[in-house]
Amino acid sequence: MTRPFRFGVNLMTPAERSRWREKCRTAEALGYDVIKVPDHLGMPAPFPALIAAAEATERPRLGTFVLNSAFWNPTLLAREVATTDQLTGGRLELGLGTGYVRAEHDAAGLPFGKPGERVSHLQRTVEELDRWYASDDFVPQPLQRPRPPLLIGGNGDRILRLTARHADIAAFSGARTDPDDPSGPPIMLTADQLDERVAAYRRFAADRAEPAELNLLVHSVEVADDRRAALRPYLPRLAHLGEDEALDLPVLLLGTVRQMADQLRAQRERYGFSYITVLEPAMEAFAPVIEELRGE
Repeated sequence: MTRPFRFGVNLMTPAERSRWREKCRTAEALGYDVIKVPDHLGMPAPFPALIAAAEATERPRLGTFVLNSAFWNPTLLAREVATTDQLTGGRLELGLGTGYVRAEHDAAGLPFGKPGERVSHLQRTVEELDRWYASDDFVPQPLQRPRPPLLIGGNGDRILRLTARHADIAAFSGARTDPDDPSGPPIMLTADQLDERVAAYRRFAADRAEPAELNLLVHSVEVADDRRAALRPYLPRLAHLGEDEALDLPVLLLGTVRQMADQLRAQRERYGFSYITVLEPAMEAFAPVIEELRGE
């Protein structure tokens, strides 16, 4: 089944009330279906930012992209999610991940567990949310029942199994942490490596009654007549790739609006990605692509 495209923008820069409302209204006017907020120190606090976004807009859904589950006690998170869903009129999409920035945990005085420990905490969080929302004794309850749509982001097998069991949306960042430099910039997955990760997810999700929506985070959008020229500034960060392989990276959109739209059509056919998220700096540059793909 081919899903229609949906488009989200992750708003990462804090702003006072009037400027924040203006950004959210701009995202709505540009055609974005989902306004999202990350969960990193130095960026807006997700839940109040989404409530403010709901008050400034009418159509878009509101999402966390993604909550660092290690920052959150599951029971207190259940209260935050339910209250936010109520105050946004049932427009919330809950995105969860393990967290990957050790420096943020250190700054917050929180333990930064080993990868397996962080995945286990994410699993407990998902299970606790479902348990609380199934209990008539838990107050408040989310407006959307049994809970807001759940997005889980990650690439590892344990995360993908968890996503296959619980998530309505499977989110792929198209990148992985460098094991030799865990605090450094992520390493982008090649087209074939992303193929393998999506195939692994599909194996784990083979017995689902309904397939999940697949989300891809686009790292950069560059409108240009010459794709190779647009790629050159990125090459120092892609030293492990040849130029043709770098041009084929799913998370880079380089070229004309038509070329970018065609790339997303091809990636939906190849991988199943119908829900596309861009970062705030690309919000306006990507808008013509939304117009090109609207209704497909």
